[in-house]
Amino acid sequence: MSELDEITLTGLRGFGFHGVYPDERRDGQEFVVDITLSLDTRRAAASDDVTDTVHYGEVADEVVAVITGAPVDLIETLAARIADTVLMRDAVERVRVTVHKPSAPITVPFSDVTLTILRDRTKL
Repeated sequence: MSELDEITLTGLRGFGFHGVYPDERRDGQEFVVDITLSLDTRRAAASDDVTDTVHYGEVADEVVAVITGAPVDLIETLAARIADTVLMRDAVERVRVTVHKPSAPITVPFSDVTLTILRDRTKL
């Protein structure tokens, strides 16, 4: 496979009810997601037509819908759901998803908890 181009969305935010503890499920918290889509953008560059690429505004809406959607226990599951959603777009060959959980229930001072996954269309 030739080298792929990347579209990156940073800091997508949504309020979700994910977590293993009852108060996380009851009270919810903000989750922040960064995604990088790997795809070939040469056709879009030549045509200058949004239909020849991935509409990142639509992708952003889809990612936030997953964040605010059905609760899961683990950010690993949340990241996988986001990756699966993005990979449903034919043009996307690979996706890197980072889920930030800045309000994770940790008893010591911290700035953020993140999980990053990489998923490839060929391994679906």
